[in-house]
This record gives sequence, C-alpha cells and structure tokens, in this order.
Amino acid sequence: MSTPLELFGHPVLGRLGDGAASVIYKVRDPGSSRLLALKHVVKRSDKDQRFLDQVESEHRIGSTLRHRGIRAIGRLRRKRQRFRTVELGLLMEYVEAPGLDGLSRPTPSEAVRIFVRIAEALHVMHEKGFVHADMKPTNVLVGDDLVKVIDLGQACEIGTRKSRIQGTPGYIAPEQAARRRITERTDVYNFGATMYWTLARRVIPTVLPPRRIEGPGTGPVDPARVPPPEPLDEVVPGVPKSLAELVEGCVRISRGDRPATMRPVIEGLLRIQRELS
Repeated sequence: MSTPLELFGHPVLGRLGDGAASVIYKVRDPGSSRLLALKHVVKRSDKDQRFLDQVESEHRIGSTLRHRGIRAIGRLRRKRQRFRTVELGLLMEYVEAPGLDGLSRPTPSEAVRIFVRIAEALHVMHEKGFVHADMKPTNVLVGDDLVKVIDLGQACEIGTRKSRIQGTPGYIAPEQAARRRITERTDVYNFGATMYWTLARRVIPTVLPPRRIEGPGTGPVDPARVPPPEPLDEVVPGVPKSLAELVEGCVRISRGDRPATMRPVIEGLLRIQRELS
C-alpha cells in the first residue's frame, strides 16, 4: 500500500503504524507546521462500519481527557459519499518515542517508575467515567521523561457490556472474554498483565491465550482452568516480593478479588518505588 501525499489537507511525512483496519501516519499541520499523528480509516464494505464507530468513540472519549500521560486527541475529519461517512481521519498528538514493547527489559526500579505513570493516566480516565479496556505494552509510549498511554479505540464508559469479545489475548480480563460489564477492575487486570510482561517478557495465563482462534466449538478457556502466573520474584531476579504480590493481586481471575480502583495500585507502586530507592 503506497503512502498518500496528503490526507484531509495534511501533508503526509511517513507511516507510523497499522491497526486492525487503520493506518497511522505522521503528518504536518498546514497552518502551524506542527507535527501530528493521523489515524486513517476507510470504509470499504459494511463490515468496516465498526472500525469507523471505534474511531468516532475514540474521538468522543479522548477529546475529554487532558493529562500528560494520555496522548492528546484533536479534531476528527470526515469524507462523505451520499451523506454517509466513508473515511475518517483522527488527528492526534505526535509522540517521538518507542512502545514499551520495543524497549530493552527495564530494571525493577525503572519499570516501577513507568508503571506509576501508566497507573496515574488510567486513574484519570476512570475519574472521567471511562476505561481503556486494551492496556498492553504496545499501547504505551516511553521516552526519557515521557510515558504516554495511547490507542483509545476500545475505550468505553465504565459499566459497558460489549456485544463482541474485544481485548488482546494474553492481556484480556475474564469479564471481557465473557462479554460482561467492563469496569475499572478490567483495566487493573490488563495493567497487571502489562506489568508482568514488562518484567518477565512473557504473557500470563489468561482465558484467551495468544494464538487461540475462535471458531465453531472453540472459545475462551474456562476461567476455573486458568492457573495463576508464576510469582514474578521467582521468575525475574531482583523483583521484590512486594511488587510480585501487587501484580498477582491485579490479575486475579475473580474481579472482586482485584483492587477496586487504580488508587490502591498507585499507592502500592509508590511504596515499592521508595523501597527500591
């Protein structure tokens, strides 16, 4: 697929990444010359409508959030044919930083510094009434003094019950796979799975493991058959038991056994940060 010369009047400078049905480009604002990211989605058939809907939702939710740890969302541009939207361009803050998944494995102290910033961003979302619902290493950008949560494509109001299974294998919470209500505890689980991968470089056992393909006669694993992950302090040298226990608490199968909000998670991480320093 060739890179367009411009989109919605914005000169295209390069390609930043691809989603399930979207492409993100680096563009230049024609008025200010400021660099931006632009998420581009084209409706090629009726089945693509849900991807347009996701971008609409990402704009609606993201434009209400103002926090240094969340990628800023700008204007939503549209192209219509016969009064129907067939193409969307979501303008976003351009961030020059790699994903958390692209970094070398951090020390426990470095990781906790990153985790605190992610948890604070998620807490801000929850205070506004939203959950991210797809927290994973690829959805965090990390620079020298920068930690940004990105991709609000699966974000929704607290208490939403989705009609389709949405989430990422290896990080998905049991209630997401069962299409039950999504709450702050869902983000706590996704975040706990992200912390585990960041330190251990392996995903935890989940109800929807990687490479499991749904089809006739298949589906998510019975939650009762999902074993707990190996304790982090037994897997990774130097990880304090307090951090291993915090992560374990975040990824409990029963959501009632997890922290109710990100606040106790943040407080626990700050205690561990002091312990490590």
